[in-house]
Amino acid sequence: MVGKLLVITALMFGFGYALVPIYKSICTALGINVLALSDQVVSGRAGEGSRANTQVDASRTITVEFDANSRGVWKFKPAVNSINVHPGEMTTVMYEFTNIQNRTMVAQAIPSYAPMQAMAYFNKVQCFCFNEYTMKAGETKQWPVVFVIDGKLPKDVMTITLSYTFFEVGGKVPMAPVAVQHASEALPS
Repeated sequence: MVGKLLVITALMFGFGYALVPIYKSICTALGINVLALSDQVVSGRAGEGSRANTQVDASRTITVEFDANSRGVWKFKPAVNSINVHPGEMTTVMYEFTNIQNRTMVAQAIPSYAPMQAMAYFNKVQCFCFNEYTMKAGETKQWPVVFVIDGKLPKDVMTITLSYTFFEVGGKVPMAPVAVQHASEALPS
């Protein structure tokens, strides 16, 4: 019985160890795993050892414009106003936020897109809009937006505008204390 259990254990360990190369070969054959595709060497760059995403459509260029709006007293802006990208290319753009109020606040951003049809093809990998942020008085933070535009974006869309509206999330941080006047102090003597 112990011998059979040892053989089964050895087979399970071997199978688990073999899963990594099996997974890579299946994903490479089907073209469904970006990690497996990034292991392929770029043709024409042999010797450099560079890697490339084979899903990038270098024949098209999309202009992505960045807009920042705020509902409140603070500064919010993108690092660049626009950038040209190829569909399938992963791109990072930074946004900067400064709380110019004299109190701590909690805020969050909501994205919008123009034209609306582009929203389905604009894939954000990382975005500050996914979270709420607590900002101290005078604090400045920079946050990235990492995105990929799907190659299935209609050919007539040449420009996409990504706009964020940053607003305070109410009720998350108590208001600054207000001086309370006692009734005895309010009465004239």
